[in-house]
Amino acid sequence: MRVSVIGCGHLGIPHAAAMAELGHDVTGVDVDQAKVDRLNSGECPIYETGLPELLARHTASGRLRFTTDIREAADFAEVHFIGVGTPIDADGRSYDTGQVYGAIRQLAPHLHRPCTIVGKSTVTVGTTSQVTALAQRLAPAGAGVDVVWNPEFLREGHAVQDTLRPDRIIAGLTTAEAEKTVRAVYAPILDAGVPLFACDPQTAELAKGAANTFLGLKISYINAVADMCEAAGGDISQIVDILGIDPRIGSGGMRPGIGYGGGCLPKDIRAFTASARQLGADQAATLLRAAETINETRTGVAMDLITRALGERPLKGARVTVWGAAFKPGTNDVRESPALALAHALQQAGATVTVHDPQAVATAMTRNPELDYTDDLPASLDGADLVVLATEWPEYQQANPQALADHPANPLLIDCRTTLDPEPWRAAGWTVHQLGRPGK
Repeated sequence: MRVSVIGCGHLGIPHAAAMAELGHDVTGVDVDQAKVDRLNSGECPIYETGLPELLARHTASGRLRFTTDIREAADFAEVHFIGVGTPIDADGRSYDTGQVYGAIRQLAPHLHRPCTIVGKSTVTVGTTSQVTALAQRLAPAGAGVDVVWNPEFLREGHAVQDTLRPDRIIAGLTTAEAEKTVRAVYAPILDAGVPLFACDPQTAELAKGAANTFLGLKISYINAVADMCEAAGGDISQIVDILGIDPRIGSGGMRPGIGYGGGCLPKDIRAFTASARQLGADQAATLLRAAETINETRTGVAMDLITRALGERPLKGARVTVWGAAFKPGTNDVRESPALALAHALQQAGATVTVHDPQAVATAMTRNPELDYTDDLPASLDGADLVVLATEWPEYQQANPQALADHPANPLLIDCRTTLDPEPWRAAGWTVHQLGRPGK
């Protein structure tokens, strides 16, 4: 099929490349000419596991190209994916859908034949009906323009995998023709056995918020239990195993640490909480707000652990290495990164902070220029009084504790993601502390 993807960011670029991988001819549209030029040369402006290779392969084959001309995309494609950003609004609780409506206002006047607009951006319930009315009013094709809402469930760091091999596809639609188009564009994925949930648009809109908010609740819940373990001397890792074996619960998402971040989960939970209040579901809103509150306190919890681990040594003047800047492994995205929030808090407390990250040094440096950075793992430890693991990159899990032990002034490691096996590190002479686990 001929497909366009409007908006080339963390959502649009992986989606465009994946559509080409599925065999479609794809035109990506973005307003940034410099970004478009980089993409057309096969250079990826963001990092996602497997994305640079996929992008280079399909720009070279001619199946994938990018432009700033939305008229060109309108003339070319029969399916138009909307993947623009929906950041949190000025009120701090709702989505700013200005880019969605802006994309429709630019695209629709050039739609002279029947086609399908497929929204990928995360939006507030009720948006699809408003977008449909706007698109059909502005498009010469009128009612021949179908609008479907097809929310993404991408995990940053796994965006390519989650697009090509998703757990499920949800399509909020109102016509049989729209469902036929969705089935055609995703045919290779559906043929592989991935289920399609064809539902009304409001169900699709709510499903995305419900899924992300449940994950946030799960993360905040296990962090709350980790705090109880800290107080009681229990071991959160064993509790995770005990809970995770229960088929009603499962261990996915139950990793205690310094909380969730990124460009999606925090805003989705805020907006879903706001929707609950707007719908009059006040008890639901209270529960959801509690999850946010727990997440917002994780930097303070980590700072308390660091202070206890240092004992009588002051944090002020200490040389601290923070491992991790991205909000999660597999991406260079640092939006609302708990790792950077913790690094900043350490710097504000008087420590000299050096941050290491395998992929996110450049993006982190732009957001937090007050910190020092390096992409050399052993060198990041030189002279350190304290090492804080803040993002669970596999590079840290696979590091050789014996080889690194001589680099810091004091081999003290605070694992704020509870991701390492502490025994090899302790055997190599390191003192290891983990959130929710008793020290040994």
